[in-house]
Formats: sequence, C-alpha cells, structure tokens
Amino acid sequence: MARRLPTLVIVGRPNVGKSTLFNRIAGSKIAVIEDMPGVTRDRLYAEAKFKDHAFTVVDTGGILFSDEDPLIEQIRVQAEVAMAEADTVLFVVDAMEGINPADWDLANRLRGFKRPVVLVANKADNASRALEAQEFHSLGFGDLFTVSAVQGVGIDDLLTYVTDAFPRDVEGAPDEELRLAIVGRPNVGKSSMLNAFSGDQRAIVSNIPGTTRDAIDTQVQWKGKEIRLIDTAGIRRRGKTQGSIEFYMVLRAQKAMERAECALLVIDGQEGVTDGDKRVAKTVHDMGKPLVIAVNKWDLVEPPDGCLGLNSAAKKDFVRVFRNEMPEVDYAQIRFTSAQEESGMDGVMRAAFTGVENWKFRVATGPLNRLIQDAVFEKPLTRKGQPLKVRYATQAETCPPTFVLFCNDPDLMHFSYQRYLMNRIRKAFPLEGTPIRLVARSSRDRD
Repeated sequence: MARRLPTLVIVGRPNVGKSTLFNRIAGSKIAVIEDMPGVTRDRLYAEAKFKDHAFTVVDTGGILFSDEDPLIEQIRVQAEVAMAEADTVLFVVDAMEGINPADWDLANRLRGFKRPVVLVANKADNASRALEAQEFHSLGFGDLFTVSAVQGVGIDDLLTYVTDAFPRDVEGAPDEELRLAIVGRPNVGKSSMLNAFSGDQRAIVSNIPGTTRDAIDTQVQWKGKEIRLIDTAGIRRRGKTQGSIEFYMVLRAQKAMERAECALLVIDGQEGVTDGDKRVAKTVHDMGKPLVIAVNKWDLVEPPDGCLGLNSAAKKDFVRVFRNEMPEVDYAQIRFTSAQEESGMDGVMRAAFTGVENWKFRVATGPLNRLIQDAVFEKPLTRKGQPLKVRYATQAETCPPTFVLFCNDPDLMHFSYQRYLMNRIRKAFPLEGTPIRLVARSSRDRD
C-alpha cells in the first residue's frame, strides 16, 4: 500500500517565486525557473524532508482570476485540484513588489479554505523589505513569514512552523516503485497519456506545442503495483531549442530519463515514425534504459477498439516500418493506444514491467558460455586470416544486461558479428524490452 505523506501545496499569483521556494524545500532544482510569469503550468510533486518530517511538496502555476486565456484557466484548475489534496497551503506573495490586486483575489478565495493557510512574503532579501512586507497582514491570514527562497533566509523557521503538525513517523512506505518516463516530441499526447494512466487531469493538455515545461512526477497504482510516472517536455532537435526556457525544458526531460527505470516513447500514430521520434529513441537506447513504444492517437487511424491486439494490417505495417527505420531498438515492445479514449493503457504497463524485469535479469555463466560456444561453432568468424576464438563469456552487469566476451583478439569482433551474438543471446533468454551490451576483451585481460 502506498504511503500517505502530508502534502504542502504552494500557491500564489505568477512570478512571486513559487518555483524557487519549491526547489528550496525539495532540496533540488526540479522546477524550471525563469524571470518571467507563467513558466510553471502543471503542478509538480516532490518528496521533501525537514528534520524528522517527510512530506510531499507541490508547486503550482501562477493563479489569475481575471484572465480568460484557456491555458490560464487550466493552470487555475490545476492549482485548485492541488489545494484539494493539501494538508497545508503556502500562500506566497512578493515582498519586493508589495500587495497586488491579484493577491487580494486569491486571498478572498483562500479565506474560506478548510485547511491551514500560511502566508509567505518571498524576496525579503534584507531587513528593510522584511519590515515593509508587514503590510501583507492586511490580507487577513494571521502569522506572516518573510523569506528569501533564493538566499535560503527564513526557510527553516517557515518549515519548523509548517511541519510541526505533520507526523514524524510514516508507516507503510512502498518497497519499490517503477519509475516510467513519458518522452517524445512536442504535442504527441504525452500529458494525455499521463492523465489516462492516473485517471485524473494531473497534467495540462493543449494543442499548443510546448505546454508541458517541467518533468512532472505523478504516483499511481496499477494492479497493486506502485508507479511513478514522469511526464516530460517535448524533446526538440538541439537547433530548435530557442531561449533559456526551452533549453532547460529539454535538459529536464533528459534528466528525467536518467532517473527513470524505463522510457515510454509516445509517437503520433497519424504522423508515423519521424526523425524526431528516432532521435528520442536513440537517446533512450544510448542511456541503456528499457523502451516501450506507445503509438498514440490510434483511434484516429482505426476504431477505438483497434488499440487492442496487433492483428490489423495497419498495425503490422506500422511495426514493419518502425523496425526497418529503427533496427537498433528492435527490442522495444510496441503498443497501440488512444490516451483520449484511455485505450491500450494496460498493454503499455505490462510491457513496461516486463522491460524493467528483463533489464535486471542475470544469466548464469554456464548456460551463457555454452550458448556462445555453440553460436561461434555454427557461424565461425575469420578476419585477416585469423579465426575469432571466444575463450570465456560472463555477464558483468545488469541494468542493462552487459556481457563480456574474452577473445583471442577483440579487434576481430566485427559489429555485424557482435549483433549476431546479441541476437542469439536474446533468443535464449528473457530480454525483450531492454537493450543489452556486448563487450569484447582480450583473454589476456582475464589471466
């Protein structure tokens, strides 16, 4: 059973430093920060610790009540959903700018809230600003904490007050969870996929490419198993990342893949396999992570129930094209989905768990050596007048499975022959969904 940590939600109008405060409390730079309003859009979750208290901290997009932009409306809804989950709310205002009409709007909304609301005046970088910030008492929330999230001033006092009501010992922590990064090009349906898995509007969905900017962690359960879904910003070609926001969006997406155990590459089924899809798949492969391909929006290609199974001619044609275009990731399992219709999700999850299980698989040395010796006997390799001899084989690592072959001369191991041996290993052992590595070394290194 998943543990239920107390939840601390950060709210406020745009550009008051919520994400900087979130990163300070979380202890790492999770949220993208830029000196302009509206950078954070979805709500971001992180587990945090302060002294002997563990809790979940949630960042939200800047809340405005007067803007009719549909994206602003979704940001407002995301923040309100986060507040509904909160045990305590941090209402952040800007000590440098003073009281803003938008602060009054949000204060009026929060005044009837049934959970504790703590008023935090951020950017109080000196004694003068901390004194001037006392005007925020007029918002009517009792105690006021003046802090500087950038400098870390006042954070300990704030967290001591907030966490005093939180339990010190939390029972029932999960032994492990599957960390699944949802990756792909912009606007292929990654956030819709996260929402379909969670059964909740956890991420903002828009036809505007680049709506998701941070890597968003969401914990869900699937058939009693714990899963951390990490929705990422769309990965563009390096030359297309204009400006610092997009640069950090791509960087966060790559960092998300690094901390994940498996990557779910979402492809637009209507568009087919693009160069952008290939680049993302290669990035995952080079990182050595299991890979599942979700061909999304398939309900627009075939009827919604067509997401189940692999029997249709359209699906077979898609798989054939993908395998031909991306032979280096031919181990990846392909599933056809419609996030909009919430179809095909179980198949994706099963493939992800299989890939991670095989990613951790270890082959016994005896069967591995017999397999390699048989493969070399059936298809010997001679280069430059010299036969390749594999004297010993062993699995050196898992995650991904890495095999070392001690040979008479590693330079004789042509990449095509290496691929032949890797295919033989795959056929003999449960390694579907995961990359494997094969390294040739001189037998003298073993002596």
